[in-house]
Amino acid sequence: MHWANEAARHKLLDVIGDLALVGTRIRGKVIANKPGHLVNTQFAKMLSKIIKAEKRNYVPQYDLNLPPLLDIHQIMDILPHRPPFLLVDRVIELSDKHVVGMKNVTMNEGFFVGHFPGSPVMPGVLIVEAMAQCGGILVLSTVPDPENYLTYFMKMDNVKFKQKVLPGDTLIFKADLITPIRRGICHMQAYAYANGKLVAEAELMAQISKIK
Repeated sequence: MHWANEAARHKLLDVIGDLALVGTRIRGKVIANKPGHLVNTQFAKMLSKIIKAEKRNYVPQYDLNLPPLLDIHQIMDILPHRPPFLLVDRVIELSDKHVVGMKNVTMNEGFFVGHFPGSPVMPGVLIVEAMAQCGGILVLSTVPDPENYLTYFMKMDNVKFKQKVLPGDTLIFKADLITPIRRGICHMQAYAYANGKLVAEAELMAQISKIK
């Protein structure tokens, strides 16, 4: 042993390493009584669930009366999608790690004709597609010539729908990178909000590919 308290140091490093499983930085004081890998990891999982629930329940607020960062014409300069399949009307925020977009859901959307007659509801798959298009804007903003690229789905996990989206609703999409963009692959956590509530969430992965 190199230190008189080496056993305590070892236990402390175990606690720090196991709590890294939470996946986010912890700003606080941790008091550990007889810690061990099993109880450490159980606590980390419990803490992770609490943090995820708080993030889901948190609804960000944006002033939609302000000029958008990107309007529909600028979005079409980035995304290859075109109406009626272009599902993002505005981009409110855009950084190298996140994007916030918006869509006004109107009764004249083509999908309301058959989904469902007399009870129009926006299809969940199109909400996921809209979130993915926001992610596409995020990843395509990293290349100098986005018009020469297409974006393809690779994977979607933990997709959940919480509320119905109806004509007249304003959808807000927020997508945050889970890992840095590498080789054109975007791995992100995406949320959709309407009427002050979370309506959908999904973990998405997409890749941009140059048009040959």
